Amino acid sequence: MSNKHNNPPHDADQPRVYQIRIRGHLSPQWADWFEGLTITMEENGDTLMTGTVVDQAALHGLLKKVRDLGTPLLSVIMLNPTSKIRQRSNKEFDRPSLNLSGKI
Repeated sequence: MSNKHNNPPHDADQPRVYQIRIRGHLSPQWADWFEGLTITMEENGDTLMTGTVVDQAALHGLLKKVRDLGTPLLSVIMLNPTSKIRQRSNKEFDRPSLNLSGKI
């Protein structure tokens, strides 16, 4: 049996666009601390942070900052590089994501 995958090679050290969703509203003034991510306060009370992350180390650094704030992390999604960034509701996600809310 072969261990080969049909997926194209993925370079973890290439910039990627991510969406990080946290519970609670986080003021847009935090954008500098979150390395320039766009901060959007959603009607449901969550905050969506979207932007380019230079590599996996930077992504882990952002997630540590979320942890340090003490706010619940709901999801982390890597967007398709060819897709346009837009806001999506929780029910619209069609990309694999890390769902930490305990809800399905």
